[in-house]
Amino acid sequence: MGKSRARRFRRAPRAAAEPAPQGDGERGPEEEAAAELLEKLQHPSAEVREYACASISKLLQQKQVIPAFVQRDVVRCLGPLLMDHSLAVRETAAGALRNLSACGGFDVCDDMVTNDIMTPLVALLKECSTGLDANQLSPKKCRGTNKNYVEDIANEAINLLWNICECNNTALYIFNKEGCLEAVLHYMKKFATNVDLAISVANCLQAVTEDNPDLLSSFNASAQQILETVMLCPESTMKHILLRTLISGTIWNIKDTIPPGSLGSTVNAILKIFSESLAIDAGETIIRMNEAEKNRLKLAVEAETEENMSDTAENCVLSEDENMEEIPKGQLRRENDISDLLPSDKWELKEVTALLTAQQTALEIIVNMCCSEDPSDDEWEELSSSDESDLFMENSYNEGSGLLLSPLCLSDEVNSAFLNNLIPKKILEKTAFPNTVALDICMHNPSWKPLIKKLNAVQCRALTCLQSILLVSDVDCLGGAPALQSLAQHLSQLIFSKPELPTDTEFLEAVTSALRALLQTMASKNISQCMTPEQLLALCEAGIQSSNASVRVNVVSILGISGSVLAKGQDTAETLKMIGKFLLEVAMKESSLVVAGEALDALFDVFADGKEAEKAALQIKLLPTLKEFQPVFRMRDFPCCKMCLLSSDSTPGSIS
Repeated sequence: MGKSRARRFRRAPRAAAEPAPQGDGERGPEEEAAAELLEKLQHPSAEVREYACASISKLLQQKQVIPAFVQRDVVRCLGPLLMDHSLAVRETAAGALRNLSACGGFDVCDDMVTNDIMTPLVALLKECSTGLDANQLSPKKCRGTNKNYVEDIANEAINLLWNICECNNTALYIFNKEGCLEAVLHYMKKFATNVDLAISVANCLQAVTEDNPDLLSSFNASAQQILETVMLCPESTMKHILLRTLISGTIWNIKDTIPPGSLGSTVNAILKIFSESLAIDAGETIIRMNEAEKNRLKLAVEAETEENMSDTAENCVLSEDENMEEIPKGQLRRENDISDLLPSDKWELKEVTALLTAQQTALEIIVNMCCSEDPSDDEWEELSSSDESDLFMENSYNEGSGLLLSPLCLSDEVNSAFLNNLIPKKILEKTAFPNTVALDICMHNPSWKPLIKKLNAVQCRALTCLQSILLVSDVDCLGGAPALQSLAQHLSQLIFSKPELPTDTEFLEAVTSALRALLQTMASKNISQCMTPEQLLALCEAGIQSSNASVRVNVVSILGISGSVLAKGQDTAETLKMIGKFLLEVAMKESSLVVAGEALDALFDVFADGKEAEKAALQIKLLPTLKEFQPVFRMRDFPCCKMCLLSSDSTPGSIS
């Protein structure tokens, strides 16, 4: 039977924009708006160009509008404005291109690189890096504080660079060739005064260092010192926790540049940062931050009321002076700044978002730490056609081959650090369902509602992380048989705690993957399993209906593992009959070759030997049924070894 493998996390691809509908030669509203705004980009007035860039930036957040702009060479129109003499135009142009790259998907990013966006972008990044210490401030003020255009432009440019390099290998090659790392690291030095810029840089660094061996030589001692300084930053805000987590991911990506003697202490430092992040209760943080937001808004309303009362008194005095012309205060403000048009500062929401992002990132990196980096990208993604072979089913995990390598086992020191930081315990805590009070807050607050998806993502990542740890850790390190049985009960509660079985695909894949790995481990050590046959069959009947092939593979494998254990017991024939019928139906009717192959493997394991297995196999006519469908299996190109098993002279009931 195919063994489960740890999944390596990669950054999720962005969805591409929908193609624009083709009309009968008439321009729709999107085309009209695109043509008008792109024309204004050439206007001699910087204010008009800034307005056009800002308007385009807003429109590009709507996917249906993107094709209209792409068809009119928006990249070639906006690209030169990255080096506009007006700093405000540079910032809004970079923001528009950032939105285009983020919302447009791979194809749009490829188009941006083809249209040479990297030339002005690299020039802008290097110029901003040079002028970063010049403290260039805007003559205007925004909300009473001086605006640093250089840092704001750099932030937009870094995000644009991150998006493009994440999607396009040519952009990554140009990043390496043009020596962009030095400029990007220079921005990181501003982390003490501009954490938002530093987070953007850290995201970019994590992206460009992933699977980029050509960049490793550029990480000299000076570059590593910058990263180390950020890791040791003592600030305790959620944004700083996110920053340290992202930098830890970068350091893990470039671990080959770290001297072997220092690797243990480096991994220890990384795990401490992850432990710090995972130790925070996100649900309680949401409750606390939501209350803080309410108090802040209440104080703001009270302050505004007092200000309005003061203004009323002043206006009464002014109206008594017949020689004085009254100018409405609201009108004066709108003529001189745009602060009223900006969203209110939701720093509490931003803090919670930063925490959840940090926790999700930490969990994903821990998963990657448990995986070998040799297999190709395709092996880590959804099951592909190349996976549909016996080689995949039999060799996806092999303890002797080293295919799955736990870098946490590099030394006793590192293993000790993993346990001392209570990483497994904290991961297990994150697998629980989110705090119901926190969920209720998010459900009834539109601006906080997106946090629900992030809370669920953290839970799913924790389950996947748990799966990886189960696959690469020794049973004793996990706490022995009692701990595994307790874990089995915990996973059962996650699945069966509600009246209806879960249907969310991401959660179902994560929880079945963890359960599969756990049952494998328990079966290999002859540890009794806690789930009842009825629970297993209910889970499998629900999971086999999933559109996700990984879920279907998992539930079939789970049934096979449990069935092989039951076959060694007494008075289990009736349960084995139910398992056999279920697996037979999957093997014969399943459209996916991988899932059907897993069902056959499960049948071979469950009915390999044992009196109960032989009794059940005879009653469901297992072998004759399989032989009857042998031509169908051959037509579907099942591996030869499976066909040989079906063709061999076996006992009347069992499969040997």
